[in-house]
Amino acid sequence: MSERIEIEAGGSYDGLDLSDYDFAERDLADIKLTNCVLTDAQLSAVILQGARFVECRFLRCRFAHADLREAVFIRCNFADPDSHSGVQVAFSQLDQARFEACDLSFADIERTSAWSAGFTETNLRGARFHRVDFARALSRNTVHTAAVFQRCNLELCDLSDAGLRGCDLSGSSLREADLTDADLEGADLSGCDLFQAVTGGAKLAGADLRGAQVSGLDLLALGSRDGMKVTLSQQQDLLSALGLDIHAD
Repeated sequence: MSERIEIEAGGSYDGLDLSDYDFAERDLADIKLTNCVLTDAQLSAVILQGARFVECRFLRCRFAHADLREAVFIRCNFADPDSHSGVQVAFSQLDQARFEACDLSFADIERTSAWSAGFTETNLRGARFHRVDFARALSRNTVHTAAVFQRCNLELCDLSDAGLRGCDLSGSSLREADLTDADLEGADLSGCDLFQAVTGGAKLAGADLRGAQVSGLDLLALGSRDGMKVTLSQQQDLLSALGLDIHAD
């Protein structure tokens, strides 16, 4: 698509190839794009607050210093299956953004604010979250952490050191995910698959793991575990991981 194409904040556009469009420093708040394509696009300092994207494809794209607050992405694809690379998001704002049924495989998200961001039924396999801030200071002494990863594929995802205290990760697969030193205290991990997840130093005090796959979860290696919620049927897996030989009564 040539640079003659002009899009404006608040406009609705369908079926465009915007790969050659210059998004840098554009104010495109509340824009609506449906079935559009962006390839090798550099979206630097673009304002996309409140934007809505439906069934769009972002191939080898990079968002830097971008404002994506309250943006909504529905059935969008951000992954390049040929190079096994994903979208790059750096120094940006994802506060209250929503991703529904998207493919964010191998996404690299770093140094970005993502308070109250929501991911639902989204593929985040191999994604990396580095110094992503899911918290907001509501007052001098009150910090609120919020994020949702419901029924997502987080296999092989790097969430090491992530601050997800009290957040909702219910029904997600965290197989082989790196949760080293992650703060998941009070988080909803019900129904999650934690098979072979790396959990050394992870804080799980008060977390709800009822119905989760916890075989291999080493309680002694956790950073915290007091008040962790499990069911009777899970206790054998947890005790076996401690090296105990469990026998029937």
